Amino acid sequence: MRYQFVDCRWELGNPERGRELYLEGHIPGASFLDVDEDLAGPPGREGRHPLPDGQQFARAAARAGIGDGVFVVAYGNMGGPERLWWLLRHFGHDACAVIDLEAWRGPLTRGEEQIEPAELVPRSRGDDMIEADELAGRLGELVVVDARIPSRYRGEPNPIDRKPGRVLGARNAPWNEPLPQLPGGELVAYCGSGVTATVVLHRLHLAGRDGKLYPGSWSEWEQRDDLPVEGDS
Repeated sequence: MRYQFVDCRWELGNPERGRELYLEGHIPGASFLDVDEDLAGPPGREGRHPLPDGQQFARAAARAGIGDGVFVVAYGNMGGPERLWWLLRHFGHDACAVIDLEAWRGPLTRGEEQIEPAELVPRSRGDDMIEADELAGRLGELVVVDARIPSRYRGEPNPIDRKPGRVLGARNAPWNEPLPQLPGGELVAYCGSGVTATVVLHRLHLAGRDGKLYPGSWSEWEQRDDLPVEGDS
């Protein structure tokens, strides 16, 4: 089996920054996937980072050297590598791990890489995500987890959320803090746009528990007046 490092660094509101960081220094042999362009579809009614369709993702994966017989090692920041991990599993490629770049003790390489292309045949799962209408209809029976930072969860005004608040009944498990104790039951995670929520889902998976992603997350939920919202402020 061949190993392929994939750099998934990005910066909210600065779409060029991820590739700039990659070119400035990356793990030797690593390819680069852009969170906005490669790991998401076009923004719109389904949120800022809706899921890419299978063929779009397969083309990006192939360019990054991901396919059958390839074990992916993703690294980055702010949920980028976990988003790739989740998408790979969603499209039928389970051979993936996430590492922390700060723990890397080897050299870094500047510039572009010549990546050996591969072929990924997308085989979408149907049991790892939930859409807005189903989530709204099952709020009383699901453990809903909001991965945003506490101030956004509480509904304090901020420059990212156009409508402050949270999904009715959601619990807070900030993506950048240790995972809190969560009650048993079927779990759904969301965040601002479906990226950092995958950090929570990855941690749960490592602990032996899987949950579902609400891909549209708050950036879809806030656009609809028919969906229940609450906040502390």
